Amino acid sequence: MRAIFVQIKCELGQAYAVAQEAADSIEELSELYSTSGQFDLLGKFYLETDQDPGRFVTERVHALSGVRDTYTLITFNAFTPARGA
Repeated sequence: MRAIFVQIKCELGQAYAVAQEAADSIEELSELYSTSGQFDLLGKFYLETDQDPGRFVTERVHALSGVRDTYTLITFNAFTPARGA
């Protein structure tokens, strides 16, 4: 699996409704945060290695009611601190 991060811009006043719909309907969603700035939400999604990120974003994220725009970051490697050393 690989992670992608998607920044989501919502229609005015719709960020919480979009967040709830995403949480209820997108099983690939790991975490979703409300943010300030140009985008209203930041989502972390885990996709199967053969899953097309472009198709996923356009068919699943853009399909949410109230989404105006997105910006997607594709990830390569995850680095975590050593535990128990």
